[in-house]
Amino acid sequence: MKRAGYLIERIADTDNLFYAYYKAMRGKRMKEEARCFSDSLEKQIVHLRATILSGEVRVGDYTYFQIHDPKLRTICAAAFPERVLHHAIMNVCHPYFERQLVEMTYATRPGKGIYQAIERARRGLRRYGYVAKFDFRKYFDSIDHEILKEKLRRLFKDGQLLVLLDRIIDSYNRSEQKGVPIGNLTSQYFANYYLSGFDHYVKEVLRIGEYVRYMDDFLVFASTQEELDWYVEKIRSYTSAKLALTLKPVICLSSGVGVPFLGYTLYPHKVLLNGRSKRRLKQKMYEYDLMRESGEWGEQSYMEHITPLLAFAGYGYTKSLRRSLVG
Repeated sequence: MKRAGYLIERIADTDNLFYAYYKAMRGKRMKEEARCFSDSLEKQIVHLRATILSGEVRVGDYTYFQIHDPKLRTICAAAFPERVLHHAIMNVCHPYFERQLVEMTYATRPGKGIYQAIERARRGLRRYGYVAKFDFRKYFDSIDHEILKEKLRRLFKDGQLLVLLDRIIDSYNRSEQKGVPIGNLTSQYFANYYLSGFDHYVKEVLRIGEYVRYMDDFLVFASTQEELDWYVEKIRSYTSAKLALTLKPVICLSSGVGVPFLGYTLYPHKVLLNGRSKRRLKQKMYEYDLMRESGEWGEQSYMEHITPLLAFAGYGYTKSLRRSLVG
């Protein structure tokens, strides 16, 4: 594989930085630090360009907060200038990450979102009699820094870029040299790419007929229970030895009984919203109604938040639930 070089100059290019700024501003226009950046935009862009090229760009200025989604998660929000930096990096580096990902991998990829992953999973349910659902324990917090850095060195040869990526990786530690922060754009790419070698192992070594991965949630399909059990053991061994990851208990099912995946319960010919997602939907709708009634949100803001929720619910068979929520 030919590694990519001479990328730091493209990342620091003024046009790229302006483009990164506009992407970082989406949904942030009312934030104080975003407005401050905007008030002296040209000066901020010139400064960001200079610090990227000098290797002195600031990283790791995080704000931490917790959300229930539905489990308790610690979200790490980078300062606005660093958000611009992350977009600038991925504007340039996205194609190089993309080339390493196999067809059956979804998340952080254009045209390969949650609904495309679900449709592929349903095709697998119709073709195979058995399925196993896998998930890792505390995936983002378990990503090993040294393994990730070594993988990035197989992808890039630009020394300045690699130093910058190392600094971003090392700016966060959940435990000794492990973890990437939930909330960073760079973390989404790192987390998806961290499993790219595993994807190729599944496809090219195990030769599994159907496989669907969305970040760290993935399904493996098989024609017999014995075949599925063999896949499970091989996958457990590989992810422990090569990636230093621990699997949660694997769920093995026959294809017709309903498979939990990405907030839904999947059947060969229908999709239902699962119980946890229904509870989360009701809670979010209640919170959003309060925001509107208190005057904190206008009608436009309310609709911007509620529309994706209803779209998520509408993908499964939830007609009566949606009717009860919207009156």
